[in-house]
Amino acid sequence: MRGKRRNHLPEFKAKVALAAIKGDRTLAELSEQFDVHQNEIQDWRKQLRDHADTVFGSGQEYKTADEAHLKDLHAKIGALALENDFLAKAPGR
Repeated sequence: MRGKRRNHLPEFKAKVALAAIKGDRTLAELSEQFDVHQNEIQDWRKQLRDHADTVFGSGQEYKTADEAHLKDLHAKIGALALENDFLAKAPGR
């Protein structure tokens, strides 16, 4: 029977990934120290390397993209609400 699946906090993942990036210990040593499988450590290290640019970025690029997407969604909601109102008043209902 399998045990309960563990969920790790982002702070813990960052701590383990940073320790892996340092390179002063092997994956086996880190795995034993943090009680985490070596594949998870490799995945977290890769995620940290791939997304490290967002840590120091202003986030403005993402904010403007989110605002544009939100504006499109609001327009779509408005159009669907208008269509629902029109169809609710249609004869034969």
